[in-house]
Amino acid sequence: MRFEDFAPNRGRTHARHRPPESIAMNAHPMFSRLGLAALLAFASCARAALQVADPLPSFGSVPDSPPPTADRVVLLDFWASWCAPCKASFPAFARLHREFAGKGLVIIAVGVDDQDSAHEAFIRKMHPPFFTMHDRDHEIVSTVGVPVMPTTYLFGRDGRLRLIHKGFHGSQTEDELHAEIATLLKEGQ
Repeated sequence: MRFEDFAPNRGRTHARHRPPESIAMNAHPMFSRLGLAALLAFASCARAALQVADPLPSFGSVPDSPPPTADRVVLLDFWASWCAPCKASFPAFARLHREFAGKGLVIIAVGVDDQDSAHEAFIRKMHPPFFTMHDRDHEIVSTVGVPVMPTTYLFGRDGRLRLIHKGFHGSQTEDELHAEIATLLKEGQ
């Protein structure tokens, strides 16, 4: 076939000179079903990301079991040892923990490093006073649909997601988290 065979013919389409887009519409039914299945799979994956009002996710088969979260405000953070903003966030989370843990805040920091040694070295260096766990197989991070490292999720006492913070921007993020946690802790008292 030549290019001219697919060129528009003054608004008329001849059976043997259909434009390329009509080829897809007349494709074999199997390809149409596969395309629909792929579209549905993509749509379900796109919804997999945690959204405001969603419940706190399950921690699945990760061996470390987190502290109780019922009737608590939960800060769920995803981090990696290679992530510079993650390193900067840990001292801020330690300050938030010291101020609010006695008032009902639980911090769960989920490391996603592939190697145990990188995860353990980070924890040894940072000495966090809050709970940390290692999602080595990326089970939790995949379920949540974490967009960037770090990402912090705040859940209210009702166990529902209230706020999502992508990245860590120093004192600005710490101040925002401080205010949001204080507000959430007051709810339901």
